[in-house]
Parts: sequence; structure tokens; C-alpha cells
Amino acid sequence: MKFSELNISEEILKATERMGFTEMTPIQEQSIPVAETGVDLIGQAQTGTGKTTAFGIPMIEKADPDAAEIQGVVITPTRELAIQNAHELNAIGYYKKVRTVAIYGGQDIQKQIRDLKRRPSIISATPGRLLDHIKRRTIRLSDIKMIVLDEADEMLNMGFIDDIHEILENTPQERQTLLFSATMPGPIQHLAEKFMKEPKKVQIKAKTLTVSLIEQNYVKVREAEKFDALTRFLDIQLPERAIVFGRTKRRVDELMRALQKRGYEAEGIHGDLTQSKRDLVLRRFKQDEVKLLVATDVAARGLDISNVTHVYNFDLPQDPESYVHRIGRTGRAGKTGMAITFITPSEFPHLRMIEKLTKQPMKQVQMPSYQEALLGQQKVAVETLKSSLEKDNYHAYELRAEELLSDNDPQDVVAAALKVLTKEPDTTPIRLTHEAPLSVKRGSNNRGRSQQRASHNGGGNRDRGGRGFYSRNRDNDRRHGNSYRGKERQKSNNY
Repeated sequence: MKFSELNISEEILKATERMGFTEMTPIQEQSIPVAETGVDLIGQAQTGTGKTTAFGIPMIEKADPDAAEIQGVVITPTRELAIQNAHELNAIGYYKKVRTVAIYGGQDIQKQIRDLKRRPSIISATPGRLLDHIKRRTIRLSDIKMIVLDEADEMLNMGFIDDIHEILENTPQERQTLLFSATMPGPIQHLAEKFMKEPKKVQIKAKTLTVSLIEQNYVKVREAEKFDALTRFLDIQLPERAIVFGRTKRRVDELMRALQKRGYEAEGIHGDLTQSKRDLVLRRFKQDEVKLLVATDVAARGLDISNVTHVYNFDLPQDPESYVHRIGRTGRAGKTGMAITFITPSEFPHLRMIEKLTKQPMKQVQMPSYQEALLGQQKVAVETLKSSLEKDNYHAYELRAEELLSDNDPQDVVAAALKVLTKEPDTTPIRLTHEAPLSVKRGSNNRGRSQQRASHNGGGNRDRGGRGFYSRNRDNDRRHGNSYRGKERQKSNNY
């Protein structure tokens, strides 16, 4: 179905054309007509299915650009998503002159207050910073017409569920509420029952990954072998642009430093970085100043990054859905991509869970040897030499070449030149902090607590967004009077 077939204003139709949108995605086709009737809506769909436009069009249709009050709010788990949603909503509201402002932690709150004084119609916000503004009375939600909870399950996993309840209690009863979530765990269902009025439900099946576009491989390694395996694959595959996923913030920092130590151009991104540092890292990655981005799941969620050729899962993600999200970074816009996952022997049940979700088996590949990695780099040197010959810009060196050839065998001269050009695999010893392997047994509270202790005592700080044991036991501790929220917010600027 085309956007032109919707009963939408000329300004918004013109904006979709300007954005290059013609055909609607399934979530847009099913959600927009329902939301435009004014009823509450639950949309169950994966990331990357076009949800922002699905809720953006009805929200901007309702907005009056001449009104002084905030009329719409989008709440989202991370700053990147808040910024990305604001960007897309501003594009949809371009001709209608409906303005959206992003509100998130890590940015100067005084700058945000100045932006709010310019009377935007819509705000796209992370929960913690939105609550800060509500308490300062720099944002009032008493006149909003629509509120959207985007990626509700991720907000639950990141410990924001209490914040969401508090925010919704500050909104008028007659508002329209739209909730979008990939999954519907119990606390999200309870949220919907408490704050939504007979919501209509739209469910889009998870998109199947196309094997022809994403080659999915795994390599069986011991924990101590992972880093050498990663660098050897990098030397052989020579990715143009790659993301390496680690499970914790500490892992990302250690991996980034280790890659740099061995001569690779790499940057890391996780929830503890300041916004200015995150922006710098992403800009360098997008502009090909660095080829490797090391990231946690939460930090990478919502990033607007294209042309990723390879994804390396250095650590398995906390849940199979995150695997789908990770490898979906490559194989976009009709281009091929490759995903390689490093799996320790105890983690094979988790691999089978991923294969069950994706309905596609992964192909096992062997860890490359040092000689294979060296051969890969030698091929690069040969191509570099050939490229120089084709450019025909070496004539200033011909006299020196004649002198070399007069005293040495031509084959020896070329071999020596190739050795100088070859980046031989670096074997500098690298020591990474041990990360506890994942377990798929989720029924035992004792096992859950031991997993939690492992994450705190030996596994580093998790970048908020982990599921499984950690999130469930966090909820259990809350019920017994303990709260993780203070600790989490201290550790992360993601709100």
C-alpha cells in the first residue's frame, strides 16, 4: 500500500515524498489508519520495521504548530533513538511546520531548556531526563494529545519501568497512548492494562533474515583464543567497515585498547561515554577514519550507520533477539554482509536458541592459523604494489630501482619490497578480563543470582539492556526493597 492511499494531509504526503517514501512497511500500513481514529494502540514489531513513521504521521497530523503547549511525547530507551526519532519526526513535519526537540541525558540541560522555550510541538525523550524536566517544571505534559512508548521492552530491561509509570501519571486521562515493543513481557502487559484504554493490537512477525545477503558463521573457540581469532579474521577478511560487539562496557574498553595495541584503527562506544565523545566516535566511523567500531548492544541500538560489511559477535548477546538486531547492521540495501560469532563450548545451547529464532543454521568455520592471516596480509601488499604500478607514479624511483637490480636478484628485490609493505600479524600478548559464559537455564533463582554475582565480580559493568537473569533478579531485589536504579544511573549516561 502506498502513502498516497492514506487519508493524510497534503503537507505530510509531500514530506513522505521528500523523504523518498512511497510504499508503506507492514507496521505502517496496519498502524497508521488505526492510530488516526484516536484509539490506543499496541504495535508489536522488531526494530527497523518503520515504527517511527508509523506513530509519527498520526502524531504530526494531530499537532497544531501554532499552539504554545507540547502536544506529543515520544519516550525511548536511549539517547541515539531519541535523536533519531526527533530527526525523522522533523522530516515528517517539515511542510506542516511541526517541530520536534530531542531531550536526553548527557546533553547540557540549560541548552534543552532554551530549546523548550522556543515552544516545540513534540518532544522525543529518554525517561530519566524527561522526569528531570517535569520536576523542574520546564516540561508540562498537561496538554498532550498523544504519548508514544517506543521500544517498551528495552526500557523495561534498562530499569526505566518505574520512570514510565511516573511519567504517565503526569499526563491527562484523555490522551491517546501508543505502545511499540518487540516483545510483551509481563510488566509491559501490566503497564498497558493500567494506562491504556481498550487498545487495538497490531502484530508484525519478525522479519526473516535473508541468507543470500547475510552470511552467518560461527567459530568454536576457548575464551582465551577469542582475541587472536578475531584479529586473524580481520587480517584475512579486511572489512571495509565492521562492528565488533562485546557484552559489557569493560569488555568494549579492553577490546578497543587491545585492537589499537596491535595496530588496528578502532574506537569504542558504550553508555558511559559523554555525548560529545559518542558523537566524535560515530563521526570518525561514518567518515571511514576508523574501520572498526567496538560496541555494546545498548550503545549500538538506534545508531544510524550504513555500509557495514562485517559484524563480529566477540561475545554472545544476552538474548537471541539482540543477535538478530546485531547482524541486521550488515546486509542492508541489497548489499551482502557477513556475521561471525565466537562461541565457547558451554554456549552451544544458546547458539541453538538463536538458530531456532532465525530459522537458519549458522555455518561453522575454523579459526584461521597465523600462516593464513599472514597470507591474507601478503595479498594486500601485492594489491598495493599492483595499484602503484597502475597509477604510473613511481618514475622518480627508477634510478634507485636500477641500482638495486644491478646488485640483487629481481625476485629478491620484489620479495623484500612485499615484506616491507606487508602488515604481518601482530602477536603482541593481549590479556582480557574473563567474561562468564552465558547460560540458557532461566528457571533457577539461585543460578540467576550466581550469574548476577559473576557479572558484578568478574564480568564488568553491563551496559544497560541485558535480559535473562540480570533483569529478572533486579526486579526480584526491587520487591525486597533494594533498587538498582541509582547504581545504574551512576554508571550510565543513557537516560
